Amino acid sequence: MGGANGATFRGGAGVDHAANGFDPRTLLREFDYGTVSTENGRTVRDWTIRAEDRDIEVAPGVVFPAWTFNGSIPGPTLRATAGDLMRVRFVNDSEHPHTMHFHGIHPADMDGVPMVGRGIISPGEEFTYVFDAEPFGLHLYHCHVGPLAEHIARGMYGTFIVDPPGGRPPADEMIMVQHGYNTTFDGEGNQLYAVNGIPFVYMNDPIQVRRGELVRIYLVNILEYDPINSFHLHGNFFDYYPTGTRLEPSEFTDTVIQAQGQRGICEIRFPYPGKFMFHAHKSEFADLGWMGFFDVVDGAES
Repeated sequence: MGGANGATFRGGAGVDHAANGFDPRTLLREFDYGTVSTENGRTVRDWTIRAEDRDIEVAPGVVFPAWTFNGSIPGPTLRATAGDLMRVRFVNDSEHPHTMHFHGIHPADMDGVPMVGRGIISPGEEFTYVFDAEPFGLHLYHCHVGPLAEHIARGMYGTFIVDPPGGRPPADEMIMVQHGYNTTFDGEGNQLYAVNGIPFVYMNDPIQVRRGELVRIYLVNILEYDPINSFHLHGNFFDYYPTGTRLEPSEFTDTVIQAQGQRGICEIRFPYPGKFMFHAHKSEFADLGWMGFFDVVDGAES
């Protein structure tokens, strides 16, 4: 890695997405609305999520023994509308005990932590978490079994979006989950940083967006072993909605900082075509994988 043009894997080399079983370029715009039904006039959404142990090539030739939800890092982005009933059947196909802890508002026995409600889900067991989709906004889910840092650092996290009643304005929407890999397993920082699973993937394959079109980024920080993370955009500013629980932005900026577990929504329109870099505004994170490009093309709605 390295060089005057910025860090990438040597020669832009990538990893085998097919062998990994997921592709960050697909995860970027992939939202799972579940199986939808109606019960007593209320919308119900059902999902099945499986804990799976999986070896993932996180850099060319570097294989990381991950613990995952549905085989990918991050896990699937679940999506509902405020007021829906969410039912998540969790099947533990891993060799390790896990839970699913959902942020948001829910009863104590649905909290997915040890010694409360169903508690730990052992290998071979399953449990269905049932809760209301509230409040609207952008939320996390992750395993809450100790040692918590290892379970998270191994890859057991994902997000769920609760849309407000009436939705948000139409936009090119994408999810970006900031995280890292402690490949030495010493718990002392990380050796690689990424959004959506693979370092540098959007550097080697820029995200194409249209000039003038509203772009909405659901931005999450679940980085373990480092206290903060950040997102910086070149050549533009964006509206920022912390946690997405309000419909008015709190600031207009080109950089936001998030502690672990924080998340927010960034809304952008690109007035100029061309390539615009984005990255963590901590140089070490950027040099070790957390950087990419937007490729803004004409043909936009204006």
